[in-house]
Amino acid sequence: MIEFNAVTEATAPGKIILFGEHAVVYGRPAIAAPISQLRAKATITYSSSNNCYIVAPDLNRHDRLQDLPPDDALALAARQVLDAAHIAQPPDVTIYVSSQIPIASGMGSGAAIAAAIIRALAKHLRRADLQTNEMVSALTYEVEKIHHGTPSGIDNTVVAYEQPIWFVRQSPQNQIEPFTVATPLRFVVADTGVRSSTKVAVGDVRGQYEAQPAQFTEIFDACGRIAQTARAAIEAGDVVQVGQLMTENHAWLQQMTVSSPELDRLVAAALNAGALGAKLSGAGRGGNMIALVANDEMETAVRAALHQAGAKSILTTILT
Repeated sequence: MIEFNAVTEATAPGKIILFGEHAVVYGRPAIAAPISQLRAKATITYSSSNNCYIVAPDLNRHDRLQDLPPDDALALAARQVLDAAHIAQPPDVTIYVSSQIPIASGMGSGAAIAAAIIRALAKHLRRADLQTNEMVSALTYEVEKIHHGTPSGIDNTVVAYEQPIWFVRQSPQNQIEPFTVATPLRFVVADTGVRSSTKVAVGDVRGQYEAQPAQFTEIFDACGRIAQTARAAIEAGDVVQVGQLMTENHAWLQQMTVSSPELDRLVAAALNAGALGAKLSGAGRGGNMIALVANDEMETAVRAALHQAGAKSILTTILT
């Protein structure tokens, strides 16, 4: 007889890409970090209805798991755990899902929601083997395929491990390395308010790469070199160089056509206000940008400039 916990919950953080977005899909290194103050949460309670329900008020969802199609992301997160646990009949529970992470903003909302469901359900089933960071990341990756088409694997890794990572997509196993942050890095994160599809942006870049392989190989190589230099700068505590590399990375992302007028306007506003560096973060075409600031005074100036330039929301996160 399988025993279940009565009420279980789990959370997962949002994320930002510091360096290497898009190029990471093609085997170049990337650096990403969690935003721990923005989280997705899954709470599992017993249901007397003899059914498994997924309830997500933020998404206006109240569905029976058995009725949902194979490509439903919330359902797939739950089914991944049940399949891994060899449970054919879903337990009689209600899975409540909520998230503070803006959707389609480049902050990993889809991965965080999936990871929260996976970890909570594994905990509910009392399956410690399915709660490990490695397993949560692997199961979340399968859900990410719905969101991204050909995901790099970086989002699921960051939200599962909740620490800054160096990531290289490679076969047979991705290279995943936590690394040392010598000096805390303070990032101001600003939302354009423009929602964009990661899957579409990744697909567009792939189409351009296939049409112009030499040009895009040069772009991806440049982004890879920037990420390598940035890791050394972060580990050495060279905050000024980290900022310069961010701005350089943004220029290459513009050449990939994944920036947008809104993102460029916020990046320019942050730099003009004294930020050490700024760039889009994530898939682009909307979503968020990040700016590196050195102190309270610089942060205040950058925040004011971003508000003036049309940012819909602003938060600060510190990478340590």
